Amino acid sequence: MDGTDRPVLLFDGVCNLCNGLVQWVIERDDGQFRFAPLQSAAGRRLLERHDLPVDDLDTVVLVVDGKCYTKSAAALRVLRRLGPPYSLGYPLVAVPRRLRDRAYDLVAEHRYGAFGRRDACMRPAPERQERFLE
Repeated sequence: MDGTDRPVLLFDGVCNLCNGLVQWVIERDDGQFRFAPLQSAAGRRLLERHDLPVDDLDTVVLVVDGKCYTKSAAALRVLRRLGPPYSLGYPLVAVPRRLRDRAYDLVAEHRYGAFGRRDACMRPAPERQERFLE
């Protein structure tokens, strides 16, 4: 089982911002998401399965119902699945994707400088281990 029976959120496992956002989602998602670092074997398998580049660590990827969403589309779909009040951000999907993704890219480009990075991927706390694919 690769965990795709539930939505899977792939994230940059060495990015402090990304790790913080994963923890934020875990506290609000009622157990609906699974997680995997993009750098992990499970993350790479999912990227390959969906014909996405395995070396592009500048995006979050949401895999749900056999489809992949990246960048702002992934972030907005996560918010929608979290329900109110977070889903109130979903109407931003009406903003043209190239504009949304440009804002996303600016944050991604500067995330290490602003938030730092780890030497290795985050290890989940034992009580959250089952939420991660590996």
